[in-house]
Amino acid sequence: MNSRRLMIKGGFLFLLFTLLMSTSISMASAASVQKQFYNVIMQDGADPWMYKHTDGFYYFTKTTGNNVTIWKSSTLTGIDAAEKREITTGGQNVWAPEIHFLNGAWYIYYAKDDGDNANHRMYVMQNTSSNPMQGTWVDKGQITDTTNRWAIDGTPLSVNGQLYFIWSGWEGTDNVRQNLYIAHMSNPWTIDSARVEIARPTYAWETNHQPNVNEGPQVVIKNNNINLIYSASGSWTNDYALGLITAQTNSNLLSPSAWSKRAQPVFSSANGVYGPGHASFTTSPDGKEDWIVYHAAKFNNSGWNREIRTQKFSWNTDNTPQFGQPLNPNVQIAIPSGEPERNRYEGEQGTFGGAAYASSSPNGSGSSKAGHIDTTGSYVQYSVNVPTTGTYMLAARTGNGTDGLDWSTLRLSVDSNNATDFFITNKGWENWGLSTQRLSLTAGNHTIRFSKGNGYGELDFFDLVRIQ
Repeated sequence: MNSRRLMIKGGFLFLLFTLLMSTSISMASAASVQKQFYNVIMQDGADPWMYKHTDGFYYFTKTTGNNVTIWKSSTLTGIDAAEKREITTGGQNVWAPEIHFLNGAWYIYYAKDDGDNANHRMYVMQNTSSNPMQGTWVDKGQITDTTNRWAIDGTPLSVNGQLYFIWSGWEGTDNVRQNLYIAHMSNPWTIDSARVEIARPTYAWETNHQPNVNEGPQVVIKNNNINLIYSASGSWTNDYALGLITAQTNSNLLSPSAWSKRAQPVFSSANGVYGPGHASFTTSPDGKEDWIVYHAAKFNNSGWNREIRTQKFSWNTDNTPQFGQPLNPNVQIAIPSGEPERNRYEGEQGTFGGAAYASSSPNGSGSSKAGHIDTTGSYVQYSVNVPTTGTYMLAARTGNGTDGLDWSTLRLSVDSNNATDFFITNKGWENWGLSTQRLSLTAGNHTIRFSKGNGYGELDFFDLVRIQ
């Protein structure tokens, strides 16, 4: 009798243990539906330009070396995993490209030189295809006024049927300071007036590093107010910040007196985000929200080692933008209005193999992270369910503090297929960034595995969101 009771009790315990194990596996495979994200949208890059076209797509570019690369995305936050196209320029040190749609054609404005910074000038190319990811980009040559001085960061401005060009340049032939200039354009590739200086660095916050700099002009218009947002101070320092110059749409924009500069910056270092600058402006997919896209240092005093961030902004009663402060990178913000929800898989809820294991994370989305994927054979994997066949962005909050290594990798595989490198920039441990992968997934269940790569990497969580 006692032995029978023991057998029944033992069987019950085994059944309970099996049920608990089954529940834990189910929990590990379950995703939480999220309408929030952490505001890094590209883990590496500078001089971001984001444009939302009438076709509903976002077109994005940034400084990428000697070429111009453009991305096309259905979402603002999905730009890193979007379709992209590289365009050759025939030059070196290509800086701050922008893509615009003017007079029925696409134009890219960019600065380049021949290897000598003193020869930086602005150039423009044209594409008459309705889709800038297709068609031919034709070099329209240099865009300059008659002085032909050093010039970077050019941007067009269309007001009342007139087209203008605004850029950052040298007054003479030496690098004394960078001023902001405006000139009239007869068409999107030709300046037909003298340049007019509308701003130079004068305030203490603009002149605290040498050379003094006003650069990165970008325009956002609200009602009849032209808001020219620019960057000042040393771009390689934490002091880099955004300033504001205003004019009215009915004023003579070629008159310096039409432009009024604010004495204090309107967006500067705060909340653990350093050196925010070179912004552009766009709207949410449904057009209901305004968003600023900007670069910032990856960590305190990281210099020109930068990443791309974004956040929503509002407006003051005088039609000037209210940016507030850079948001705390460890606090989630709502996804742009009209973007699809995300399915989130927490790092610590995966199935661990080899020597990998979860550990605590003070800045993680939960209390733990998937870390210590440190040895050959170590991995963490997740069972995911994909509701519909399509193209997905896997967006992971990742960490890398590997000594002496700018980039680490994990190896990412889907359903035991060939693993690919999953790159993680080095920002230091617990200073989380963003790593993405573009995946084509069929409807149904899949297994996603992260295994040991080059250096060391940690995973706070990853989101799956359909982007196409």
